[in-house]
Amino acid sequence: MPSNSAPNTTSDSTSDKRKILVTSALPYANGSIHIGHLVEYIQTDIWVRFQKMRGHSCHYVCADDTHGTPIMLRAEQEGITPEALIERVHGEHFQDFSDFAIEFDNYHSTHSEENRELSQDLYRRLDKAGLIAKRTIEQLYDPEKEMFLSDRFIKGGCPKCKAEEQYGDSCEVCGATYAPTDLIKPYSALSGATPVTKESEHHFFKLGECEAFLKEWLNREGNAAPLQLEAANKMAEWFDAGLRDWDISRDAPYFGFEIPDAPGKFLYVWLDAPIGYIASFKNLCDREGLDFDSYWQPGSDAELYHFIGKDILYFHALFWPATLQYAGYRTPTRICVHGFLTVDGQKMSKSRGTFIMARTYLEHLNPEYLRYYFAAKLSDRVEDIDLNLEDFTARVNSNLVGKYINIASRSAGFISKRFDGQLAATFDDDGATLVSAIQAQAAQIATLYEARQFSEAMREIMALADQANEYVSDKAPWVMAKQEGAEAQLHCVCTAIINAFRVLTIYLKPVLPKLAAEVETFLNVAPLQWSDVDGLLTDHAINPYKHLMKRIEQKQIDAMLEASAATLVQPKPSPARHGEAQQKKSKPEKSETTIPENGAGSSMNDETDNTIQFDDFAKVDLRIARIVKADHVDGADKLLQLTLDIGEAKTRNVFAGIKSAYSPEQLEGKLTVMVANLAPRKMRFGISEGMVLAAGPGGKALWLLEPHEGAQPGMKVK
Repeated sequence: MPSNSAPNTTSDSTSDKRKILVTSALPYANGSIHIGHLVEYIQTDIWVRFQKMRGHSCHYVCADDTHGTPIMLRAEQEGITPEALIERVHGEHFQDFSDFAIEFDNYHSTHSEENRELSQDLYRRLDKAGLIAKRTIEQLYDPEKEMFLSDRFIKGGCPKCKAEEQYGDSCEVCGATYAPTDLIKPYSALSGATPVTKESEHHFFKLGECEAFLKEWLNREGNAAPLQLEAANKMAEWFDAGLRDWDISRDAPYFGFEIPDAPGKFLYVWLDAPIGYIASFKNLCDREGLDFDSYWQPGSDAELYHFIGKDILYFHALFWPATLQYAGYRTPTRICVHGFLTVDGQKMSKSRGTFIMARTYLEHLNPEYLRYYFAAKLSDRVEDIDLNLEDFTARVNSNLVGKYINIASRSAGFISKRFDGQLAATFDDDGATLVSAIQAQAAQIATLYEARQFSEAMREIMALADQANEYVSDKAPWVMAKQEGAEAQLHCVCTAIINAFRVLTIYLKPVLPKLAAEVETFLNVAPLQWSDVDGLLTDHAINPYKHLMKRIEQKQIDAMLEASAATLVQPKPSPARHGEAQQKKSKPEKSETTIPENGAGSSMNDETDNTIQFDDFAKVDLRIARIVKADHVDGADKLLQLTLDIGEAKTRNVFAGIKSAYSPEQLEGKLTVMVANLAPRKMRFGISEGMVLAAGPGGKALWLLEPHEGAQPGMKVK
């Protein structure tokens, strides 16, 4: 069984120098970066900076994901070429990343000659290996736009619950999955025209024939395991569902690379996008004279790490290693999977102002506040993290400013004013003990960084900062400065404090690179490396101290939220990696594997404007209901079966996922609120004829809505 452990590389001797290539998932060139995207890039950047501080040869490459129908349509809408669109967005993305101190060794584009050559060559290799099949399929076609429609560009009624305005792959009301041809009265989301069925020859990658290799690769144990335990368990579910052929072609018109020897047929964006990892590195190698083959050939001694969101695991852990293996490339060392971001415990929302674009954040707050907060939340597990804005403010003000920065600010002035900026040649005994204790934690903190257990690393570092502050409080240099004959002792104490601050800066440098650079200027030292931990800064001239970081004020948070809510007036498309948040289709009902070609509203909690008109709300029939009876459901861990009186001739049967918070005895006789006009849903336990309303995050923290006394079953809630 795979483990959560990471390769053991805590030594930084020359003989142990590693060759590491790191990538983040490619942001889609269809809109701007938001803070949900930044979880991944900040996590990756911290890990890369740590590796570089350790002296390893570590390259971090990325690129804009530039192909597909959404890009083509967005450019058409703006009246520009796709090339002009992706060039503009590339500049915007790179600036946002740079301002958040995300430092790529190369930030390229999938619309490049390197990627064209590599993608078409990979296709030829797979074809030569007998893993490409061609067959004719039926698809819906827009006669007005004269193009085939992917699932997300077709809308209509759900064939199961009859809900209107559903996409061509799944219903957001009842959760059913289906083929777009199953929709009731389908229409093109692009033109409104009724689509027609049309045949077309498509090219498929025979994923099922790679199953034996994939199982062997995924089941490597210990340090060789390519996935975290949670991700590996998810893969087992997909194997149980069966691996299907993967449709890798699209028909013209399409913005992408043509399939070799197949005029009018294009490589599906999900095939060429990850090859952009290779292409971006190839571009870097050509520019800097690096040995490309030594990283990508089978048997390479280099390490390859992909950082991705959990919603694109299916592709990166199945399609990607399979295509690499059978095209003659090496496979990844590890795929590091992370969860999504919520804000104040909820999905990012434009109406609440919590759908925060990277640029909006930068206009109001220091980017390193967010880098630190994410680091304080991130672990090596596939878990969602929450940006709680109250906690965010408290942690930055308390930990970064109140603890870490406070160490320097309470001692540096004495060095400048009393000792001409010159540190003492030694410490007092207590100071020597303090600095040694902080230095002694270097190996432990390095292990945590290596394993991507950033939250644990931050906890350890702040505990050390507490020790340093205790020393400052105990010695009280401001009191010592007023005592006659204490000049030498004051000098030694302040020098020890500065040394403690220096070591803590080394530990925090992967997270706070800009702040660390300012500290290096203040300390008058070369860029700090991990190996500098064991050194001491004594008998050394430092520069005058300048304030390094300000506290967050509530008015800054309020202004950011207000500015974010204002984007409702002119919402911008947000970038999405194709297929993100669409993994509910991971067990396709069709005969081949298709991942939606989706360029809007699907990535890392990208949420479209969730405000509604009154007419929309008026469609929901909310009624007072009395719980006549409540029972356990055999075989269901979370459900209770409720018999509800809503003033009709007969009672309603509703299955509610509230068993973790209520026993049946607690509910009988109570009044609550239910959605009375929700389409009945067939479950394996029976038919559910509505939905009761509850509040809370789940588990035991769940509260059924109860109207005031006097309300009667059947009354409408308005």
